[in-house]
Amino acid sequence: MGTVLSVEKLSTYFKTDKGIAKAVEDVSFTVNEGEMLGLIGESGCGKTTVAQSILRLIEYPGKVVKGSVHLNGKDLLKASNSELSKLRWKDISVIPQSAMNALNPIYTIGDQIIEAILLHEDVTKKEAIKRTKNLLEMVGIDGDRWKSYPHEFSGGMKQRVAIAMALACNPKVIISDESTTGLDVLTQAQVIALLKDLQRKMNLAVIIISHDLPMVTAICDRIAIMYAGKIVEWANTDQILKDARHPYAKALLNATPDLSDIGRKVQSIPGSVPNLVNPPKGCRFHSRCPYVMESCSQIVPELLEVSPGHYTACLLEEIRHG
Repeated sequence: MGTVLSVEKLSTYFKTDKGIAKAVEDVSFTVNEGEMLGLIGESGCGKTTVAQSILRLIEYPGKVVKGSVHLNGKDLLKASNSELSKLRWKDISVIPQSAMNALNPIYTIGDQIIEAILLHEDVTKKEAIKRTKNLLEMVGIDGDRWKSYPHEFSGGMKQRVAIAMALACNPKVIISDESTTGLDVLTQAQVIALLKDLQRKMNLAVIIISHDLPMVTAICDRIAIMYAGKIVEWANTDQILKDARHPYAKALLNATPDLSDIGRKVQSIPGSVPNLVNPPKGCRFHSRCPYVMESCSQIVPELLEVSPGHYTACLLEEIRHG
């Protein structure tokens, strides 16, 4: 199982009236073929900015200031616009947060999928229509409804259409950016189950961006936890659940209800994500951390491999492994 996507030292900043906001800083991770990686954290931690940076969708006043994003050896950040247009949809695609906004209301859903296929694949329109109908069937929608308009579908069905669009050109990597936000709990579960099933059948590499920790831990092979623009812990899902090392990772787990342990109290995380125009020195979590040391406000911790495949950025771990 080889690495399909490799992100190295990715940093994305935004110009604001109050200064430069360091929305993403030195973010690194990999995604393997057939793997589902969860990227989680509170709102404002930089998850969506990472996705947009990977896809080169950052616009002024934002800018990717450094780093690399290799997709099967090709650095997307150095690709020309023409090269990038060929790679999107064909090699990497995205399931947007809101299918309502992603689908054009004046075109049928079939026309929108067909357009993407004809743009990137050397096929006839007849073949594109056949593939579109097959894609809709794959996501649980009657293929004959390819001539329907978005307003004729429920929210959950629109999200299924968005998944079908993302799969239109058989990409190697799919990024799902909060793609179940706004759906009711039952529909969320159905859409996530569908995505997981398709990922297994098609051997896709999938990045799930979410703040829904229970959902991510239920379906993802590995998890990367972001806080204030940085990855603070990265490991297999079982390692995170059984042996979370970073105080923020522990706090997220403690703040999540567990129906298997009714007596356990849910603990809130005091404070809020810091302003990234003027982020705190040292560890960005130190002002909210129950284990804070004097050095935490001065030294920036590096990601350290604390056990095979398990990385965390915490000075306590550096001391333990000194």
